[in-house]
Amino acid sequence: MEALNQIVNLNLHPINKDVYIKSCNKEILEKSSLQLDNFLDIKALMKIQEEAKILHNKAFYCSQGHTILLNKKDNNLSNDDPCNIEMTSDKGCIPHDLIPNDSYLNQLYQSQEFIYFIEKTLDVPKIFSYRDKLSSINYNYYEKNQQLGWHFDNASFAITLMIENADSGGIFEYINKGRDYEKNYLNKKLIQDVLSGRYPVKKIAVKPGTLLLFYGRNYLHRVTPVTSNKGRILVTLNYNLEEGIELSENARKTFFGRVN
Repeated sequence: MEALNQIVNLNLHPINKDVYIKSCNKEILEKSSLQLDNFLDIKALMKIQEEAKILHNKAFYCSQGHTILLNKKDNNLSNDDPCNIEMTSDKGCIPHDLIPNDSYLNQLYQSQEFIYFIEKTLDVPKIFSYRDKLSSINYNYYEKNQQLGWHFDNASFAITLMIENADSGGIFEYINKGRDYEKNYLNKKLIQDVLSGRYPVKKIAVKPGTLLLFYGRNYLHRVTPVTSNKGRILVTLNYNLEEGIELSENARKTFFGRVN
């Protein structure tokens, strides 16, 4: 296994230092997101970009309709209810079992220093990998005209690494109001304004090598359609707060085209 400093830019992001970890925890508590630009060492980023290109032709592409709560349309709700408007998400995915064992992504994901950093930054007692062999680490490819529709996440947090930007489109947008999952609160009027383009959304300019931690359960967010021939490549590092969790068979079939 490579040393952490060959994967992470520890000069900028000393994730093995408690003072830095505390500052990251403070920022995500205040902003509900943490953006660490140039997180990856430049040579590590180039190696991961090359790996992404090699694996690209093995990606499984899917397109799905969903509501902002990631449900199917509900016939008991009106079609113009903001919780019943259908969004479209489409992308290509590489499952974890196709990523080489010696990949920098596997080494980072399994690193006890990185795991400790995530646990302390998110202020959670323990994080665990998925039990199934497909879901822990994924490459996500967004080609021209593909997008991630407006939604709230089911998971309590998301961890992503930007690998390559599109030349145009593929912008991460969000609002930091609209839902309080713990209090079962949803501001439908605000969400309706967002979906109809009447509410100014926030945008995050994420460049290659950036690590982003995000509380997507309470933040409505999307990735705008890619409008260039060059696509967008993102890695998701997926952990759970409980041990032994598998992504549902239906979700695995949808995203990877298989369940094992």
